Amino acid sequence: MGCPRSGTTMLQLMLHAHPRIAIPPETRFVLSGYGLRHRFGDLRKPERRRALADWIFTEETKVADLGLDRDEVTARIVAGPPTLGSAMGAVFQAYAQRFGRPRWGDKRPSYIHNVDVVLRLFPDAQIVTITRDGRDCVASLLEMPWHRDGIHKAISAWARSVDSARRAERLLPPDSYFPLRYESLVQSPEAELRRLCAFLGEDFDDAMTRPDQVASVAVPERKKWHVRTHAEVGDDRVGTWRDRLEPWQIALCEDALGDRLAAQGYALSGIGTAPPAQRVRYATVAARHRLGAVRRHASNAYHRVRPDQQLPARL
Repeated sequence: MGCPRSGTTMLQLMLHAHPRIAIPPETRFVLSGYGLRHRFGDLRKPERRRALADWIFTEETKVADLGLDRDEVTARIVAGPPTLGSAMGAVFQAYAQRFGRPRWGDKRPSYIHNVDVVLRLFPDAQIVTITRDGRDCVASLLEMPWHRDGIHKAISAWARSVDSARRAERLLPPDSYFPLRYESLVQSPEAELRRLCAFLGEDFDDAMTRPDQVASVAVPERKKWHVRTHAEVGDDRVGTWRDRLEPWQIALCEDALGDRLAAQGYALSGIGTAPPAQRVRYATVAARHRLGAVRRHASNAYHRVRPDQQLPARL
């Protein structure tokens, strides 16, 4: 998990290249299913688990990208433990078995803001985050066909992701949380992946340094913005914000993200200050996002003191 365009897909492929681990293409059923959990009712009833399975395989969840047998997975969910995490885990388990792998995981950038939810569903999950220079993330987001909200929201997205990662690092024990830096990963992939494997309790495999070899399997062809996953790992995109952003955009990034960039070890350009109108616009967008975060944390705090036994995976 991490900010969009920070290397989460590359890291997904590196892990999927390991002979014991399967990380599927990005889906949309974990967080959505958690939000809709009351719709499915008492999962101790097989018919409610079947209804949940039917929803998991709807078009909106992108589960079709996993290439699974719907009837087989549905039967597994219906026969499995009566919890939401178990039903969702059955999907990932089936994907891992498709490749003959004993371990599975999942990748989605927005999990960074929902670590509490992930751990309610999968209490023994190991959380891996990846952070990239915020200016490079912003430059990349502005080039994405699905990002239509301009630079202010792109900057806020990176700030929120870094803040959420810091919060997770403070709250989680060392054996549950592992941070990576994009720049270190692309410049020294073997060394960083060896550290990651040690955290996961797995032996390093050299195939992990060649994620492009599994990109055709684990990245849907329609996602043209992931074209670089088919190339060898390299650091040629590190620091390209200098050429991809205009001076006022660099200034706005550093006005808004300066302390966070410095704390992450990224040097500032000292280019100056952004126009006042741009700073005001960013402050408005950021305030809206902060309000959403406060509401989410309040809801999660409520659920932490009100445990739901129909949530944790029991696979």
